[in-house]
Amino acid sequence: MARRYFGTDGIRGLANKHPMTSEVALKVGMAAGHLFRSGNHRHRVVIGKDTRLSGYMLEAALMSGFTSVGMDVFLLGPMPTPAVAMLTRSLRADLGVMISASHNRFDDNGIKLFDPDGYKLSDETEARIEELIEGDTSELLAAADEIGRATRVESAQERYIEFAKRTLPRNLRLDGLRIVIDCAHGAGYKVAPLALWELGAEVIKVGVDPNGRNINHKCGSTAPEALVEKVREVRADIGIALDGDADRVVIVDEKGHIVDGDQLMAVIAESWHRRGKLAAGGIVATVMSNLGLERYLKSMGLSMARTPVGDRYVVEHMRKHGFNVGGEQSGHIVLSDFITTGDGLVSALQVLAVAVASGRPVSEVCHRFEPLPQILKNVRYGSGKPLDNSDVMKAIDAGKEQLGNKGRLVIRPSGTEPVIRVMAEGDDEVLVSRVVGNIVDAVRSAAGVH
Repeated sequence: MARRYFGTDGIRGLANKHPMTSEVALKVGMAAGHLFRSGNHRHRVVIGKDTRLSGYMLEAALMSGFTSVGMDVFLLGPMPTPAVAMLTRSLRADLGVMISASHNRFDDNGIKLFDPDGYKLSDETEARIEELIEGDTSELLAAADEIGRATRVESAQERYIEFAKRTLPRNLRLDGLRIVIDCAHGAGYKVAPLALWELGAEVIKVGVDPNGRNINHKCGSTAPEALVEKVREVRADIGIALDGDADRVVIVDEKGHIVDGDQLMAVIAESWHRRGKLAAGGIVATVMSNLGLERYLKSMGLSMARTPVGDRYVVEHMRKHGFNVGGEQSGHIVLSDFITTGDGLVSALQVLAVAVASGRPVSEVCHRFEPLPQILKNVRYGSGKPLDNSDVMKAIDAGKEQLGNKGRLVIRPSGTEPVIRVMAEGDDEVLVSRVVGNIVDAVRSAAGVH
């Protein structure tokens, strides 16, 4: 059955348009709350959010839905997604909720749900919630004397900061380091700078003045240019850019060069491998990670499993096969020894630990391999399925043949918008560019885009 509400990362859409309305949020709270009630104890749900204007509206609607079916609500306020996952477990809640559209514009928003262990819900559980939403929700209401209460967790920030600090090796501090952190005017704007400062760093803050509309706007991990300028201006040792819900990170070294998630995974994997901490003999990445990363890991005798794009697929593979490091090129890195989802701050701290222990600058620490030329182009279309077109298939087959075993080709539709993503990489940049160009032209022609 087709899913009506949930996508690859919870429910997401334009604020105040279906499905991202107060009415749907209310029903989500009722349905999910009902589904996760079992036993006679008082049931708990933890709710966090980023700094979007619509967060107030959705938070109130979710709170009303959960309390109406007999769940007690713990409100965290603006907090990173990984903090919500962590606090769901720490507070022994039955369910965790994050209100965020991650790296999207402010006028989008979303609802992510976590189970009691801090993991995103399975497809089967999401399907069951959808069934309840579509049914008669009045049947889910609790008796008058069983209605839940709502409480603000005043210690949420301190709890998360202490958790993040404890992920560093014992007695390791950041004294003497000058760090610029760009919080994208998002969920990490308070906790991330404070954690770094408590660890001894000199902290220069960027993107820490949210107004409800400026989240991710020309800042953060998706637009690190301002961070690059600031790092150079203040001669910082490192720049750290988070996204709107702080589950992604991009690093800028002391020279102003941007370091993506592939290089960061290489740093962490090698460090953990040398310390005997890396599980399953390798890492998990997606089809978008650079072939250079795969070759680098192979040179150390480590493997790299690939999954479809999306952190849920990375986490599923990690859990099934026993890996403890995985992630995406975008900087969404999952370190399951510590946390059940991506955590931008914790990932950055692991990289800082390597830099401090080695005494080397970040530019040296974070350049573990030379990436192969990789070109990604997006083609927006109006309707239909351009990838089913015979001319598009011929162009794709020709591209695979031209690249052979010296490159890769990944063609995929976006899971959140009408866009076809065309990516190729290989040793020959001219060939890679030509292959991508030919496929893009074929997709545009099939889609009627000029």
